Amino acid sequence: MLQPKKTKYRKQQKGRMKGNAQRGHQLAFGSFGIKTLEEGWITSRQIEAARQAVTRYMKREGQIWIKIFPDKPVTKKPAEVRMGKGKGAPEYFVARVTPGRILFEAEGVPVAVAKEAMRLAAQKLPVTTKFVVRRDYTEQKIG
Repeated sequence: MLQPKKTKYRKQQKGRMKGNAQRGHQLAFGSFGIKTLEEGWITSRQIEAARQAVTRYMKREGQIWIKIFPDKPVTKKPAEVRMGKGKGAPEYFVARVTPGRILFEAEGVPVAVAKEAMRLAAQKLPVTTKFVVRRDYTEQKIG
């Protein structure tokens, strides 16, 4: 699972998300990707599940890039604990995403394979997504 090696502060406030992605909204490495259409938190477990779905479908051909990293700690209090007595301990990490953010990128496979792989990844994620293709992409004959 993805998580930071070290953080400056153990706990963080919830915060608010508004507006569209200011960075990470264009394909940087691959020719195909999935872009989020809404804001939300994506946990490290969800990212890992999506990554496994993509690599299994692509049969470890081509290359994939994960363009988000879970760096926000989410705290949780134990079950059946009374109110008060401070904030709970960090439980897991999430990545904040806003509309337009590219989540995964792929390269080195045909369009149909990439599209299906990204569809399988999108099913594992809590946000609605859209399949995107690089503007200057052309299908090449391999072999």
